[in-house]
Amino acid sequence: MKNFIQPGNTLDLTPSSDVASGTGFRFGTSLFGVAVNDVSSGQSGAFLVEGVVEIAKTSALAVSVGERLFWNVANSVVNKTSTSQQCVGIAIEDAANPSDTVKMKIGSFNAVGD
Repeated sequence: MKNFIQPGNTLDLTPSSDVASGTGFRFGTSLFGVAVNDVSSGQSGAFLVEGVVEIAKTSALAVSVGERLFWNVANSVVNKTSTSQQCVGIAIEDAANPSDTVKMKIGSFNAVGD
């Protein structure tokens, strides 16, 4: 196919602030990725935009498998707050309250009726 560019699970993107390896970052309003390595502000780096990651979450929050997870830009963690936050994935395992991380499939998911 002559218009194929790349598989798309990892993209080279340029964040507007420093991003540590394994930390998420939202580009614009809809593109979310997890830094493969440390990426400096204004520099291009690899971000995983498809797949499963273990990512930081709000510690005082229980998460159940199948729940949508939203990106909290201010704290660089996922949570379950849909108001003014972008859905960035879905939990693939339960995570207790308290715990620092959750396993998440990257991607935006809408529940039926949403």
